[in-house]
Amino acid sequence: MCRFALYLGPRMVISSLVEEPSHSIIRQSYQSQEREDPLNGDGFGIAWYALHLSERPAIFKDASPAWSNPNLTSISGIIESECIFAHVRAATGGLPVSQLNCHPFSWRQFTFMHNGQVGGFDEMLRPLRRTFSDEAYRTVKGQTDSEQAFGLFIDHYISYYAGDHLNAMVSALKATITTLEQLRTDYGIEECSLLNFAVTDGKVAVVSRYASDSCTEPNTLYARRVIQTGENSSENAVYIASEALSKEEGWESVEANQLMIIHSDRSLEFNVI
Repeated sequence: MCRFALYLGPRMVISSLVEEPSHSIIRQSYQSQEREDPLNGDGFGIAWYALHLSERPAIFKDASPAWSNPNLTSISGIIESECIFAHVRAATGGLPVSQLNCHPFSWRQFTFMHNGQVGGFDEMLRPLRRTFSDEAYRTVKGQTDSEQAFGLFIDHYISYYAGDHLNAMVSALKATITTLEQLRTDYGIEECSLLNFAVTDGKVAVVSRYASDSCTEPNTLYARRVIQTGENSSENAVYIASEALSKEEGWESVEANQLMIIHSDRSLEFNVI
């Protein structure tokens, strides 16, 4: 079911998210505490932004386990960013372990990752891909349900964008979830979907915690906001993770079927899905 973590805030080294916390994303790759199987060893991916150089993200991913990749630990301590996405993968049954299938995925300035599953994915894959625009079809290169969902997001974003960037992101992610659920209904699929999505442009982010009605509950998701006061308000930071990265105060569980919007000032807004 994978694990992910993300950060928006003052510039910090990647290792502060993926390696140094007591329950870092690397630790969650071999010792997850809130899923039945503790292993998420089918690859990893890190995305970060250097907006003074490019609006597009830099992405490093590999099909090896995060816990044993020396390149990951080598670069994570010397690269700084104000926006970092990190993901460790547990491959859905039947899908190959390959670099193409590792998250995060990117398009233009966007980075996207997923924790969960699209219920009945095999049954809806062909009709889903038939709906893709040429832009989405060219972008999606792997076989995962997660990347097909990203293709949906791309098309919905293009449809909704009318000058208000963040609203288009919010509407597109909601529409992605609605479309996947409608396909599940149309094809009589009983298997539920678990759709914890995260998407960013390096400045703002939108994150969902969602499960179909037939699920007991969504996959876990936690948020921690570090707030400064007065002249230091620009130093606010937000951490989001499948499992709390540490025992520090401030980690709170995100409510079920919520869409969390992280604004450029790192304030949080919640919408019901």
